[in-house]
Amino acid sequence: MGSEAAERTVVGWAARDAGGHLSPYTYTLRKTGPEDVMVKVLYCGVCHTDIHQAKNHLGMSNYPMVPGHEVVGEVEEVGAEVTKYRAGDVVGVGLVVGCCRQCHPCKSSNEQYCNKKIWSYNDVYTDGKTTHGGFSSAMVVDQKFVVKIPAGLAPEQAAPLLCAGVTVYSPLKRFGLTSPGLRAGILGLGGVGHMGVKIAKAMGHHVTVISSSDRKRGEAMDHLGADAYLVSSDAGAMAAAADTLDYVIDTVPVHHPLEPYLALLKLDGKLVIMGVIGQPLSFVAPMVMLGRKSITGSFVGSVEETEEVLAFCEAKGVTSQIEVVKMGHVNEALERLERNDVRYRFVVDVAGSNLDDGALSLEE
Repeated sequence: MGSEAAERTVVGWAARDAGGHLSPYTYTLRKTGPEDVMVKVLYCGVCHTDIHQAKNHLGMSNYPMVPGHEVVGEVEEVGAEVTKYRAGDVVGVGLVVGCCRQCHPCKSSNEQYCNKKIWSYNDVYTDGKTTHGGFSSAMVVDQKFVVKIPAGLAPEQAAPLLCAGVTVYSPLKRFGLTSPGLRAGILGLGGVGHMGVKIAKAMGHHVTVISSSDRKRGEAMDHLGADAYLVSSDAGAMAAAADTLDYVIDTVPVHHPLEPYLALLKLDGKLVIMGVIGQPLSFVAPMVMLGRKSITGSFVGSVEETEEVLAFCEAKGVTSQIEVVKMGHVNEALERLERNDVRYRFVVDVAGSNLDDGALSLEE
């Protein structure tokens, strides 16, 4: 049954400055409008972007800020004009919760590239209220930006698919890289990288994991099913692998050279950059000219692609490899993620946590 409720007070864990430490706060959700869905948050994945935002690495953070954009929850209330969802549905919310709906990206189901998109947190909604993310007890989201979680996916397993999963799936689809038999390179074996291995393998690709050391070889090949493992500092192995890959998914979130990985690509190969890096990257022009190679980027995925990757993972039996933590341990999880000490995605058990222990009000 639809309803348009008054504002509600909820509890989330917020960063208050660029130190990035999260602590409990109370704040008010915007009213549930005619096309809105109120979601009780069950689980929320922890992404490297949450660190960038909480610590103001990109120079665009506003505080207090409640992070979290891999949100899985249960519908508690729907607006009067909501047709896609009803109370009790298990749903997901990703990084984008609003767009202009008029520009070319919006009209072509690429709303994540809308210049007026609204982020799920660290942004301002159309009513002037600050947006806050999934490290909270509840969210109110327009039904357009909500997806249903398939029954065959466990809610905590589905959370990373809403960012890490669709971030890999989107460029493979958009750049025509879904045919079986392609040879893939996955650079970096973190949250996005491990989903890259699993999704590429499920598409029938031969997958080479590329890493800076031999430390993750066993994990990549024995646990994730990669076909080959390449240490980027091994000059001989890198030379032997030259001109062998159709594409490389570059998930490294810190500054690094591009030329060693461009050399791995075949004619017309693509290097797809996904790591959020605040410094310029460089390469010499002949590296792309002499193989008609492309350096491109991709940013999460559309709502349509998110629905597709959820269905794909359910059908193929693809799951994320996660470590579930309570909200009281989220700061430790963020610190470990920054050290790359997680296999491979933290997911916060929001509903099972005591969120309001010592909560303070954002309005105070």
